[in-house]
Amino acid sequence: MKRILSALLLLLAGAPLHAADPEKTPPPAAPTTQEQTLGNGLKVIVREDHRAPVAVTQVWYKVGSSYEPGGLTGTSHVLEHMMFKGTARLKPNEFSRIIADNGGEENAFTGSDYTAYFQTLAADRLEVCFRLEADRMRNLRLDPAEFAKELEVVKEERRLRTEDQPQSALYELFNATAYLAHPYRNPVIGWDDDLAHMTVADLKDWYQRWYQPSNATLVVVGDVDPARVFSLARRYFGGLPGGTVTPPKRQMEPPQRGERRVELKAPAEVPYLIMGYRAPSATADAADWEPYALEVLAGVLDGGESARLASQLRRGQEIAASAGAGYRSFQRAPGLFLLEGTPAQGHTVEELEQALRAQIRALGEKPVQADELERVKAQVVAAEVYQRDSVFYQAMRIGMLETIGLNWRVGDDYVRRIRAVTPDQVQQVALRYLGEDKLTVGVLRPQPGALPTRRPAPAGGRHDIGN
Repeated sequence: MKRILSALLLLLAGAPLHAADPEKTPPPAAPTTQEQTLGNGLKVIVREDHRAPVAVTQVWYKVGSSYEPGGLTGTSHVLEHMMFKGTARLKPNEFSRIIADNGGEENAFTGSDYTAYFQTLAADRLEVCFRLEADRMRNLRLDPAEFAKELEVVKEERRLRTEDQPQSALYELFNATAYLAHPYRNPVIGWDDDLAHMTVADLKDWYQRWYQPSNATLVVVGDVDPARVFSLARRYFGGLPGGTVTPPKRQMEPPQRGERRVELKAPAEVPYLIMGYRAPSATADAADWEPYALEVLAGVLDGGESARLASQLRRGQEIAASAGAGYRSFQRAPGLFLLEGTPAQGHTVEELEQALRAQIRALGEKPVQADELERVKAQVVAAEVYQRDSVFYQAMRIGMLETIGLNWRVGDDYVRRIRAVTPDQVQQVALRYLGEDKLTVGVLRPQPGALPTRRPAPAGGRHDIGN
């Protein structure tokens, strides 16, 4: 994926595409995975992978920016920062120090559908993670002074990553145009005015509401014994009180009945284009094969140097300096099929837009040739095999699927579903979902003036924002 798409889709967007020989790509072996649910509602999932003496621990909470009502945007992300600022037992940042003293690494990220915390360390130090995570699940200390400092870190993070980055600023505006009602329209980091008026009381209410065992999934992948992991989970998490969590009311975007457009005029080096078509996800009201066909369609367009955008728009017509496509099949609500790019020197953003539209029309007019489709599917399968070498990626896939309302077994079935996609199915989803009445277009128009000053990353702002 290119620039902004790589940030939007993350590694959760389905496998990135790598070239591979379909005849030499073996199907991934089914790993050993077990699960239990504790009496307080905490779900524990353990996957054995004994290739290295390490383990990844991840705690996923079913809350993110799409849970936030107006006036409270950014709350999930700021609370994620505050989860490192002490409990009744630990001083600020002591959590991170203890993990480091045990030779491990830790961090966290917030997305539209989830907030997750993770550690990677030697498998024999697993108990350290459990003790610390169980403590902050219910015993977080939200100190007003620490909150005030960390809120300034987040505000600076917003200025650095969005306000000083014209392409990111365009995406924020584009997203708020593509979604009229669904909270996917809100930025994960929050709107500037909501951050300005956020209080520590807002975070306390958010923490008490959502940070419950019954609203969390504990995932462990690595060189572990499942029986011991479940025993440790019962020891450290089993005694936590289990409150009742009411899921957010389903909120769907109203039907789009015509193309939408938005422009951003700002000092920038080059123009930039982003296009998004309303598309289903694997959790939405769609045929179960459609998300996989859309993933393959994205690969046809942007699956490496031999894909259509690179071979036809960058090298063939030489109309694009860059062009990309991306789609997220796994999210809590329907999303967008995205295209983006920058026109080549001597060409306009309007010419690039028309060239991208022509690529979409071509996919609806004629089925993909069998050899092209097999190459793309082989790339997706190879990427999945490659990523399953990572215990961290395995845990990410499990936790994300469980948190958005699917089952971790969906991930194990991913390769089979991709291999089953047909040329006719790719054409069908192009015709059904990539029509102009479902399109939103965003354009960055460079303006004269000084470019934003590059600022250093804010101190303390080491946690990640997903989408």
